[in-house]
Amino acid sequence: MSSILLIGLIGVILVMFLKNPIISTLGDNNKVVRNLRSTKWFQNHWVTGIFLFFMNGVLFFSTCLILFVFMHFMIPYIHLLVMFLAVIGSIFLWMLINNAWQGTRRNRLKMGVVGSSFYIFLTIIFIYMFLSLKPSYPGEDTFMRAFGILFAIIVTTAAFITCFVITGFSRRKI
Repeated sequence: MSSILLIGLIGVILVMFLKNPIISTLGDNNKVVRNLRSTKWFQNHWVTGIFLFFMNGVLFFSTCLILFVFMHFMIPYIHLLVMFLAVIGSIFLWMLINNAWQGTRRNRLKMGVVGSSFYIFLTIIFIYMFLSLKPSYPGEDTFMRAFGILFAIIVTTAAFITCFVITGFSRRKI
């Protein structure tokens, strides 16, 4: 399991280093980019950050719902496919928003902080769960639950960093 986490983190780091070529493949003539650029509310960094915050929430909770549904089927490794597609979808969304949003570097950073703060809230919740972990009954071993929560902390921290770097620091080269 830890090798899958390591491979995932290496993949995210690779995407962060190769973000400019990937962002340039989306282009300006993407339909979503054109629609977002033409809307007035999207050019305000606070509103765009809140939009990104809620889109991160929608992606996260829809992934949780899909994982919950697939948990009832006995299909091996389907959860890994769902999580892989969720990561690809999130990175694609962040790159679309990066491509569509225009403004100063300072406002881009504000938008990135507001939008990616969803993952900071999740990290804080998982840290609280980790610190307040108690056995349900006397003698219960909480190691696996703690291990899962630790993985959740690592994943949400990596998601925050990736979302912030892609939306807050990236600027397409024209």
